[in-house]
Amino acid sequence: MSDVLVLNAGYEPMHRVDIQHAIRMLVRGVAVIEEAIDGKTFGPYPVPKVLRLVRYVQMRWQTRHRTCSKEAVKRRDGRCAYCGGPAQTVDHVHPRSRGGQSSWTNLVAACLPCNQRKADRTPNEAGMRLLLTPHIPSWIPGY
Repeated sequence: MSDVLVLNAGYEPMHRVDIQHAIRMLVRGVAVIEEAIDGKTFGPYPVPKVLRLVRYVQMRWQTRHRTCSKEAVKRRDGRCAYCGGPAQTVDHVHPRSRGGQSSWTNLVAACLPCNQRKADRTPNEAGMRLLLTPHIPSWIPGY
């Protein structure tokens, strides 16, 4: 079975959940079915394709945390910092093997081929140019 799209009460897409999580949301009464798969049921419930939350959830918490994570770095950069292609992972500009930290100013989004090509070298040593400068995003409060 596929994932279920969860919409906020204002119909903005939020995230996807598995079918078991979706049914738990229905049982708890925090969501209603917007669209279901015809003829399929999960216990007494139709199998949902799309759920909508009953109450509006402020989503700012998703982008206001201070944690520097892979997903947050990929969201900040939006593309591979070396070739401009789609980013699938993150790269330490100053390699961890040489004491580089996992911080906003040392991580950039990267595609797998560029990340593997750079390996545990600096961009200069690998002959690769950064298309963007790693920075602390403006949507992080207190920085």
